[in-house]
Amino acid sequence: MALHRSELPEAVIDLLFGGTVIPAHPLALTAAREFDPVRQRALTRYYIDAGSGGLAVGVHATQFEIRDVGLYRPVLECAMEAAADWADDWAGRPPIMIAGLAGGTAQAVAEAQTAVAIGYHAGLLSLAAMKGASDDDLIAHCNAVAAEIPLVGFYLQPAVGGILLSVNFWKRFAEIDNVIAVKTAPFNRYRTLDVIRGVVEAGAEDRVAVYTGNDDHIVLDLLEPFTSLRDGGEVRVQIRGGLLGHWSVWTMRAVEQLARIHAAIDASTVDADLLALNSKITDCNRAIFDVEHDFAGCIPGCHEILRRQGLLDGTWCLNPDEMLSPGQAEELDRVYAGYPDLNDDAFVAENLERWLG
Repeated sequence: MALHRSELPEAVIDLLFGGTVIPAHPLALTAAREFDPVRQRALTRYYIDAGSGGLAVGVHATQFEIRDVGLYRPVLECAMEAAADWADDWAGRPPIMIAGLAGGTAQAVAEAQTAVAIGYHAGLLSLAAMKGASDDDLIAHCNAVAAEIPLVGFYLQPAVGGILLSVNFWKRFAEIDNVIAVKTAPFNRYRTLDVIRGVVEAGAEDRVAVYTGNDDHIVLDLLEPFTSLRDGGEVRVQIRGGLLGHWSVWTMRAVEQLARIHAAIDASTVDADLLALNSKITDCNRAIFDVEHDFAGCIPGCHEILRRQGLLDGTWCLNPDEMLSPGQAEELDRVYAGYPDLNDDAFVAENLERWLG
């Protein structure tokens, strides 16, 4: 049965537009590279207790390869069941549950149907499989998937498989009735502005929430009032939340940081320390996402943080070639030592046994 945005709980829409922390959920594997549901549930429990407003499951951080080994539905079900079991009302309101959608039209539609059947609120639509398609073909694809589930657009950076998307595409995408948000993650200022411009040109800034996925520019994306033009006048768009792979680690600190950012914006008092936080977090992301090797170790980098905390047993990925890059562990040591206030190791240590129970 298809799901329309009008059927979503009001609390979910309010939270989405108010802005929240949505971690991109990693995949827990054993040393044999088999699904580890115990540690998968522990991760979900961690994100709940850290104060996140929702979860994105089956996305890039969860490894697109789950589709090749029959894990797409089990992983989505595990997160949904763990969230429902761990916190019935999730601090008085339901979480925003977002399922990653990928592949050609038939595959993406089928995944959307699966996500709706499990109880997800929206689908984060990757267009990586549509490389070479025209804007007309891309929009036809998006319309077909939007007929099944509310959509979150996804500007995935080209370095990890994304495709370049025009302002015209984003305008037409934002005009789709069942689109509720866009995750802008091209890791590029100009292309981030293309998303904002497309949403504004569609007149959709009050109907389509824009979230940052730019793990290299988190704080300033959230602080900056983005300005675009429509009908000769300026329109401002504020990014109020993020759906980020970076927020899959040290999540409690991310929740604190977002609250601090919201308070500063609401009070119109942004101090130098808050601005400086951007470069500190970006430096950490440089190590975690393995910028030195063109993001080759971005997923294992997140896994390594979670392994050090005890949430994961190892950094294993479904693709055995996907591993920490040479020197990446030392880079993680550097940022751990340099920015001790950015990790949430003590919080994890206090709760780990309970999450693994």
